[in-house]
Amino acid sequence: MSRILSMAMLTLIVLAAVFLAGDARVRGDADAHHFTLLHTNDEHSALLPHSPLLDHDPEAPDDTVGGFARLAGALRDLRGEIAAEEAVLTVSAGDFIGGTPFAWLALEGRAPELDLMQHMGYDVVILGNHEFDAGPETLAEYLNAAGYPAAHDKTQILSGNAAFPSGHQLVDKRLLMTTVISPPDLDLDLGFFSVMGEHPITLAPGAAPVHFEDPLEFARKAVARLQEEGVDLIIAITHSGLAEDRQLAREIDGVDVIVGGHCHTALHEPLRVNDTIIVQAGAHTEYLGCLQLAYDEVDGSLTIRNPETGRPHLLPLDDDIDPCPEVAARVESYTDAVNATVSRSTGAKYDDVYEVIGRVQDEISNVPERRETPYGNLIADAFRWSVQQHTEERVDFAFQANGQIRGPLQPSLRDKSRGHLSLYEVVSTVGMGHGPKKEPGYSLVSVYLTGDEVRRVLEISHLLSGIMGDSFFQQVSGLRHTYDPDRASLLQLPIVDQPLPTYRAVLHAERYLEADPQMKEDNFTPLQWDDGDLYHVVVDTFVASFVPMVGDMLPRLAIEPKDSAGRPIQDLETHIVYHGEEPLTAWRAVADYISSMPRGPDGVPEIPELYTATDGRQVRVETVSLLVWPIAGLLLLIGAVIYLLRRRRSR
Repeated sequence: MSRILSMAMLTLIVLAAVFLAGDARVRGDADAHHFTLLHTNDEHSALLPHSPLLDHDPEAPDDTVGGFARLAGALRDLRGEIAAEEAVLTVSAGDFIGGTPFAWLALEGRAPELDLMQHMGYDVVILGNHEFDAGPETLAEYLNAAGYPAAHDKTQILSGNAAFPSGHQLVDKRLLMTTVISPPDLDLDLGFFSVMGEHPITLAPGAAPVHFEDPLEFARKAVARLQEEGVDLIIAITHSGLAEDRQLAREIDGVDVIVGGHCHTALHEPLRVNDTIIVQAGAHTEYLGCLQLAYDEVDGSLTIRNPETGRPHLLPLDDDIDPCPEVAARVESYTDAVNATVSRSTGAKYDDVYEVIGRVQDEISNVPERRETPYGNLIADAFRWSVQQHTEERVDFAFQANGQIRGPLQPSLRDKSRGHLSLYEVVSTVGMGHGPKKEPGYSLVSVYLTGDEVRRVLEISHLLSGIMGDSFFQQVSGLRHTYDPDRASLLQLPIVDQPLPTYRAVLHAERYLEADPQMKEDNFTPLQWDDGDLYHVVVDTFVASFVPMVGDMLPRLAIEPKDSAGRPIQDLETHIVYHGEEPLTAWRAVADYISSMPRGPDGVPEIPELYTATDGRQVRVETVSLLVWPIAGLLLLIGAVIYLLRRRRSR
């Protein structure tokens, strides 16, 4: 009997185990929803393989990265592997425009980036700060060229915390604050919202009259709105940078995933802040991000499945990717359009972005960190040289902000073209912005400042770059100075959260006496605070517009651009330097400067070694903090009071 009972008990245990295993399998199928997010950010019009362009060989292996044809090929391959098993969504975290000559096509009413992203099947794309580079009216024309509002059926565009004035053209494009996507093969409602962070907002001065709500407040409202709609998961697509993404995850509950952009960080492993997953895929189409997820609706957990599937979080878009032929053909067509623009704007001096304009053996670096850089020196020197050629007047100083320099100048490394520089590399690093009539690139302006005001420009450089980031640090030509960036402000005022400027970051400044833009010998004279003499200064229109605005907040740093007679300039456009009928642009000045350099045996201009390193124009030093003196004074005062009190008691 006991044996029969034992056998019965064993049978029950086995049946229970089978039942439980079957229940677990059923629960796994019913409750664990699998889906994949493919993502990019900061594409910056990188339609062609790059770094450098001349190294790309469509017929053979090469070391270039990026390009929309490779991106399309990678999307095709991953979807082919994954889509049969689970839902796949593709999103972009903004700044799809800006950085290469292809961005200029937006000024002509064309939309190559969104056209191709729609073709590649992007589900959601958001606006970054560079979408506003040419102004909101041009953005509206761009979206019209891309087929919006009807094109929301292909690719939805989220505008996040951007607030459009009533009646503005962008209102007609019906950009979305939030959206809910319910893929047919996924039994989930996915809620999406976008947000542009505080830092990129400061880099979008051309967005007016569009303004931006506080990012965190907007995110809080967007989450509440999506929760009211009953979505299962909330995905934020942000153009903010990792620091602000972390803050959003810490301060706002309910955000399951953040797909980020703006700071160009390649996160090879996702971050987790509280319960929020944060991903980002670098920039310039170097990577395609892949986030594979499992959502358990029983316990509400969201699990990253990449370790299980073996797929990397970032897939390099290199020559291992088989490019999409159809997208490659479209890119070639857009390249022809860009070449036509280059030819038209330069009087046919340049007519091909692949054109070799110079040679240098090593990369001319631009790793700023609030310091002088070799490429910054070359650009500022090019401004002085080029304007001197066109005005036949000596130019004393030139400035260029780091934010306008998009990277190093990279020569070819391939044997057949080693050291060669293409026009594309120059334009991709200094080709931002547009002229008064939508000419490609920021124009150069010729103004006069007093020596005292030139000193103020240097102080503004160190103050703003300390507060708002390296983008506002100025590269220089025509002077040298020593500075301590930590002396730019004394402390942070707690109530208004603003720095207390000292106007003493610059320790010593000198101007060159020679007219030649290159520093070839020690030939300087001090540049004093009280110098009232007028000096000829060249900057691009972006720098010319924002530097004087600092004086509105800090009168001690007020700058008033003047003409050669010392009269205040009312309209900066009247002082744009022209090359024939076309404005002289920053990129044209640099290309012409390189093209003018002495030619080698094969006729290619050779950039001198002067620009392979810095030459001491901006010398960063560490000094005693200015706080030491008021603290020391306070301690002496306290000591004196104590001494007097003790002496009085002793009496």
